[in-house]
Amino acid sequence: MELRKRVKLSHLEHNLVFAQLAPAEGRCNSTETALPHRRGAGRGVSLLGRSGTCSGSDILPWWPWQQRVSMAAGLLLAGLLALTQAWFVNAIHENLLWFSQLKEVEREISFRTECGLYYSYYKQMLQAPSVQEGLSELIHDNLTESKRTINLLQRMNIYQEVFLSILYRLLPIQSYLEPVYFYIYTVFSLQAVYVIALYLTAWLLSGSWLAGTLTGIWYILNRVDTTRVEFTISLRENWSLPFLALQVTTITCYLRPQLTALQQKVMVWLMYVTTFCFCLTWQFNQFILLVQAFIIYTLDCADFLTTTQVTTLYLVQVSGLLSVWLLQFCNSMILGSLVLSFIVAALFIRHCQSGLKTGSLLVRLGKMLLHSAMVLLLAFTINYLAKKALQLRSDEHIFKFIKSKFALGPTRDFDASLYLCEEAFGLLPLDTLERLAGTLLLYPYIITLLLLSGMLAVAALQNLRPKGSSAEERKGSGDGRPVAFRPDVAYNLLHTLFYGLLAFSTMRMKYIWTGHMCAVAAYGVCGTELWTLLLNTLRCNTKVLLRLVRYAVPLAMIGCLYYKFWPKVMEELSELREFYDPDTVELMTWISTKTPKQAVFAGSMQLLAGIKLCTGRVLTNHPHYEDKDLRERTRQVYQVYARRSPEEVYDILRAAGADYVVLENSICYERRHRRGCRLRDLLDLANGHIMDGPGENDLDLVPATHPRFCEAVKMDTAAYNALFTRTFQNKTFHVYRIKKKRKKSTKGSSEPSVTQ
Repeated sequence: MELRKRVKLSHLEHNLVFAQLAPAEGRCNSTETALPHRRGAGRGVSLLGRSGTCSGSDILPWWPWQQRVSMAAGLLLAGLLALTQAWFVNAIHENLLWFSQLKEVEREISFRTECGLYYSYYKQMLQAPSVQEGLSELIHDNLTESKRTINLLQRMNIYQEVFLSILYRLLPIQSYLEPVYFYIYTVFSLQAVYVIALYLTAWLLSGSWLAGTLTGIWYILNRVDTTRVEFTISLRENWSLPFLALQVTTITCYLRPQLTALQQKVMVWLMYVTTFCFCLTWQFNQFILLVQAFIIYTLDCADFLTTTQVTTLYLVQVSGLLSVWLLQFCNSMILGSLVLSFIVAALFIRHCQSGLKTGSLLVRLGKMLLHSAMVLLLAFTINYLAKKALQLRSDEHIFKFIKSKFALGPTRDFDASLYLCEEAFGLLPLDTLERLAGTLLLYPYIITLLLLSGMLAVAALQNLRPKGSSAEERKGSGDGRPVAFRPDVAYNLLHTLFYGLLAFSTMRMKYIWTGHMCAVAAYGVCGTELWTLLLNTLRCNTKVLLRLVRYAVPLAMIGCLYYKFWPKVMEELSELREFYDPDTVELMTWISTKTPKQAVFAGSMQLLAGIKLCTGRVLTNHPHYEDKDLRERTRQVYQVYARRSPEEVYDILRAAGADYVVLENSICYERRHRRGCRLRDLLDLANGHIMDGPGENDLDLVPATHPRFCEAVKMDTAAYNALFTRTFQNKTFHVYRIKKKRKKSTKGSSEPSVTQ
């Protein structure tokens, strides 16, 4: 990347309309006036500013006009912070690439790896003569994988590209907004949705929009650890995580006490819609929902949720997954997902064990352990039978990765090693925590986590004692006994704990955790529970002092963050760079102008995604790895970087239908990874060969009988020139045309000849 000097861009103008919600009631909800949860009659409750306990503005009475002003101010700040995040990531993206001044091919090359593959389908839909023909091309695609016709809408999560292409056709914006800008502005707008969702979650938990403000500021300042949208625009998680955050917001609202029947129905539908959108936009949805199902199961076992709430949350997950299953033409990977098997097992065992929540503490703990063992056993049994019946092997590489990561399986598996050797799939680095601590986020988060975890454990033990009644009885009885721990807080606490563990185990998953981490930390700073505990410990708890502390501390933190980070943000926005990759531009230009449109290209997954986007040529393999046959083909194509004979490589490439193969010096002579994690090392290990360079080798590895193909083919020896012809070369890439074999002229010919 080269530094440049130019005039900074002006701010983008955005408009956002946010629906006005009902104002908060003006006093604390005392236990004496608590209404039964199942009645649905009586006064309605506000969706913001009340949580069934003295929180938020309920510490001191407010007049109705004050509540409305506070509500309007909170919503206005939510919109401003959301627009700030959208503008900020767009400015960073522009400053990194000078995107507005790039040629079309350079813009497309900037969509690296799988991002280019997904964006190519948006481009393909726009170039189609009609929407119907575009959809037909996606359903019967023979360009993405050579010699195969696949249904892309079934295989991949690209409905967002289809929807955007149709929307761009319908809206009267073609004359002044290019398709690529419509695409990236939509993704950046989802960042605004993400901030609003986190803002509302913190507001709902604490009852104060100051918590939402602090959440939004933390999310923006921790951009390096909360999102990577500015350089991976098309990545599926950038589409799906905003909907996951919205789902958490709706779950938080649904679990608040004393919602009316209408409010409950609205929340259930919103949970379904957000779950559906999340599942539709990311192929790893089943694994994220599995963690969420574990959270619901834990809350159910500890008796924080009613039977109706548990069943509703499970069925929302099932409904969202099955809706996506239908839209994806009955994708077997969804039916064979572990989360569906777990939910079916949990509901079935729960229905069969009616006396689970009876008996003494030790008896209930024993029943809970037995219950959990039965659920897990039944879940794995159902999942095993489902995969056998469906002949499902699409997701086995993920389980291989998990086994290898925790030393439960072989470490030489090529597919698992591809993941294990990438930094994104390693453990969370400690410098992440240092950055989070630098923005004053980590310390209040840890304190909140520890205190709430202790309170949750105490509340769980109280719920399990024989004198404690079930969640239904506590909610439905009229004796006014308060619930020991708010279920919405309990859910969010377990959410951050479970996804935090996931983030520590796999760095790529940190983007699910860090955003919600901002909301939890802000709740700890602005909520009443922790401050009440602290002031009670100091024996100076009064309503006025509590309110003063809850407002003074977050305002002081916001002032400190402004003083510390405003200059850094301005410096970051003033750092101007530009896209510079002449070798790849030269390659794409040559392919577009010098090769047939139906030519088939073989090479690395990352490069082929760019070739598909920039040139429209046919590929042998691509980065969307959720298919058994494709993974096997990719491993075979990658033999061009292994020690194989020219005849073996030739047969492999011709079997895949390749006309050209692109070799990359950055892979053939790779130094980015350590020994044992370079692609050529992974291939050597999978082939049973000794690795390059100094270092130890396993005793069962043997020396290869052939030189490394990507090096030897450049020597232009007769054995290689008879099968491959170099047609393009620059400092980074070497392209070889694969010669076609002639038909045997006589029956006695021992060696088939080749033709140009």
